[in-house]
Amino acid sequence: MTTTSHLDTADLVRQVKALYRRVALDPHASYHFPLGRPLAEQLGYPADLLDRIPAEALASFAGVGYALDLASLTPGDRVLDLGSGSGTDSFAAALLVGPTGRVTGIDMTDEQRAMADRLRADADHIRFVPSHLEDLPVPDASVDVIISNGVINLCPDKASVFREVVRVLRPGGRLAIADIVATQPLPESVTCNADLWAACIGGAAAEVDYRATTDAAGLKLHTFRDVPDYQFLTDQARNAGITYGVRAITLAANRP
Repeated sequence: MTTTSHLDTADLVRQVKALYRRVALDPHASYHFPLGRPLAEQLGYPADLLDRIPAEALASFAGVGYALDLASLTPGDRVLDLGSGSGTDSFAAALLVGPTGRVTGIDMTDEQRAMADRLRADADHIRFVPSHLEDLPVPDASVDVIISNGVINLCPDKASVFREVVRVLRPGGRLAIADIVATQPLPESVTCNADLWAACIGGAAAEVDYRATTDAAGLKLHTFRDVPDYQFLTDQARNAGITYGVRAITLAANRP
């Protein structure tokens, strides 16, 4: 499942970085999507967990669902957060796995990663590193759980992302993510528009293709649920939801 050859992936990366740089530096600006602690609460994050996450990280939270309940994190787990952004899910995971666990956040946007790294203070069981999700800087079979929130839809080569997921997960390892999908394939006028990709619309794969890609990578999908509480904010994004069924989902899978 890759994009058509007409998508300028270099322009896509530039626009995605520019958008999420802005999210980090100006979380109170207007975007296609909601942000912040009110969003996290609406999606189902427990208030007592959010109380223990740095407020500055929460202000730039741009997730699309709550999948940590599917992750079943336990003390000592080694966790990889794909597209960790300002660090909300990484910080939550670090609290759940405790000091004997390890959380690594991966993000390509310098400003997001710098914020998260600053906010982690002296917590030595959490770190944030630069990379793209198609080429993870992690050894084979070294991770117990992979989490991600609203980011894989931004990747032009989702098949490579899920192959990397399988590579770095240990046998029996778990994947629990939130993302954006579509009911039907999007037209090239949408999929080849880098601005719409950056807005979490253009990269929404058809659900049947998304499922097939996880299966082809070697993952065993066992939970797939819609997130009706997530709503885009602009008319353009809402119209995509009406026309093509663009919506938020959470899923859980295992590496056999």
